[in-house]
This record gives sequence, structure tokens and C-alpha cells, in this order.
Amino acid sequence: MSLLRSASTQVSASYRFACLLLVVVVAGSSQGLLLPLLSILLERQGISPDMNGMNSTALYIGVFATMFFIEKPVGKYGFKPVILTGALLVTAAMLLFPVSGALWFWFILRLLIGIGDSSLHYASQLWIVSSAPADRRGRYISLYGMAYGVGFSIGPLGINLLPLGEAAPFLIVGLFFLIVAVMLLRIPNESPERAPSGEAAQNRFSRTYRLAWFVLIPSLLYGLMEASMNSSFPLYGLRIDLSQSWISLLLMSFGIGSLILQLPLGMLSDRIGRKPVLMGCALAGSLAFFLVPLAGGNEYALFALFVAGGGLVGSFYSLGLAYAADILPKPILSTANVIASIHFSIGSILGPSIGGYGIRYVSDHSVFMLLGGAFLLFGLLGLLFRPKPEAAQTA
Repeated sequence: MSLLRSASTQVSASYRFACLLLVVVVAGSSQGLLLPLLSILLERQGISPDMNGMNSTALYIGVFATMFFIEKPVGKYGFKPVILTGALLVTAAMLLFPVSGALWFWFILRLLIGIGDSSLHYASQLWIVSSAPADRRGRYISLYGMAYGVGFSIGPLGINLLPLGEAAPFLIVGLFFLIVAVMLLRIPNESPERAPSGEAAQNRFSRTYRLAWFVLIPSLLYGLMEASMNSSFPLYGLRIDLSQSWISLLLMSFGIGSLILQLPLGMLSDRIGRKPVLMGCALAGSLAFFLVPLAGGNEYALFALFVAGGGLVGSFYSLGLAYAADILPKPILSTANVIASIHFSIGSILGPSIGGYGIRYVSDHSVFMLLGGAFLLFGLLGLLFRPKPEAAQTA
């Protein structure tokens, strides 16, 4: 059976790839903007850090819930309709934020954005991973990660549009989503290869964990890191008297680091293997997080540490997916993507809550201690993982 069943070849694969990357850029910008922007707006309303963090989790609850049903519509309707539906859902929700500042209303909108973002990310990343040549998979998925990093690093700059009105950042992102939705209309639809019909979902999940438990941890760490930084760092920055512009610049610097090293790390992993790259980046990245409290309010030291930290761990999600594609049989690759997205959601839900409670009850620096410890533990766990022969034989 061929990996993908194509409806048409009128549009080149390169155009399709470019459009998918653009979708990821815009989706990344919406996520990069939304968490710090809403954190700042809620802080202005006098909402406590722990309530602020709890409200931030709504987006990732939506992401988490989506993973329990997204496989079926992608398998039934194909990649393109799912991506378009997700993009339109995010657009509608973004345009509704200025309507009301009520906490419950924003919670619902964040939930809808989580569902839309999760749908388009799942479909686009599976489309890219499953169609990438094996010898260039690391490069392709790194470009996917770079696209997300570009968007995610640009997103916080939207905070600087607030002087034009609180609606301005939301309207701009909504417009970008409409543009990419129009571009997607030219792409022919395709569908993923399905697992054998006799294999139960429970068996596929347990088999995937048995073959690739270590490979699925990076998505959890990436979600924890991304959500913690974007929801908790603006609060941390305000407490150490950083200006609003420096907060947005420092969040962007994290994405800049990811952009600088994303492709080189992907190409390096094509040559020497995903595991040593993941382990090395985890250990070095943990050091960068541990050093953040020592920088205090020194903006330039924080900038350097964020660029380093972002560069080292900003590729975790994409490298984890590439590693999964290396060692898992193709029929259960979509299951691995679902699990990775669930792990990302769990990390993203935990991140803002732990960060908010940590800032309020433990220490302003607690979020960086959490991230440093988590990446250090992952790097050490790599010593215990050995890919099982079954994966290589059946891939």
C-alpha cells in the first residue's frame, strides 16, 4: 500500500510544503501572542497569578481533548479539510476576544483555539512527516519546527500593538489565518495510511509506548516549557521590573535561539542520530534554565540565556517526531503523533498552573528550577533507552 493516496498532482509538492509551513507560522504566532498578551491583560485587571495561570490552561485543555477524536476525521476526510476547519475555528475565536473581557468568556475562547490549533497542527505535522524522504526527515521536520519557531517568536511582538487598542493584536492574527486558509484551497487533499483494521486502538497505543516511550517525552517537555515561559515569564518579568517591550523581546529571543539551531540540529541528527542530539541538548538546556535566576534583572544576560535555552530545547518537539518516524512502523506513526500531541497538551496544562502557583507560593524563580530539573532528568533517562528490534524490522 502506498503511504499516501493522492487526489491530484496539479499542485507541486514544494508548493504544498510551503503552504503547510506558512500555516504553522501563523498558528505559532497566535500561540506565541495569546499567552503573554492575555496574561498581561488579566494582570491589568488585578487577576492573581494562580488564577491567571489556570485560565491559560484552557487552550491546552482544548488541545488535549482534540487528541481523543482527531485521528478519525483525518483518516476519513484527509489532511486538508481538518487543517482548514482548525484555521477557521481559531480565526473566529480570535476575533471574539475584544467582545468581552469576562474570565469565563476568555476561557471558552481559549478552549476553542486549543481545538483549532491542535487540529491543524496534528494534520500538518503528520502530512509533513509521513511524506518526507527517510534520509531527509530530520531536515523536513526541522523546517516544520523552524516555521513554528518563526511564528512563535513573532507572536509576542503583537503586544506592542496594544497602544492601537486591545482589539488590534487579535484582528491582525485573525487576518493572517484567513489569508493562509485561502492559500490552502489550491492544495489537493491527501489521507494518511491507516493501521490494520483488526488492530484495536488500545493495542496500538500500548505498542507505541513499548517501542518508543523515550521518544514521546520530548513533546511533554516542550509543552511544559512553552506554556510555562509564555504564561509565567510575563508575570516574572513584571515582578523584576522589566518593561513590557523587554518582556516581549525576551520571549522573542527564545524563539530566535530555536530558529538559529533548529535546522542545524535536524541535519546533525540525520547524521549522528536523534538520541545523542536530544540528550546533549537536554543537558545543556537545563543549565541555561538553572542560570536564569542568577541573571536577575539584567536584560542582556537574560537575552543571552534565552537565546541559548531556546536554541537547545526549541527543537524537542520536532526531533521527537522525527525519532518516532525513524523507529516506529508506519501504520502506527499516526498513533505516535496523537500520543505526542496528548503529551504536549499535558505539559502545556501543567506549565501555567505550576508556574502560577510557584510564583505566588514558592519563589519567583521556581519556573526556571522546574524546567531545568525536567530537562536534566530527561537527559539522564536517555541512558536507559534502547530502540527495540521490532520497530526496525517492521518499519
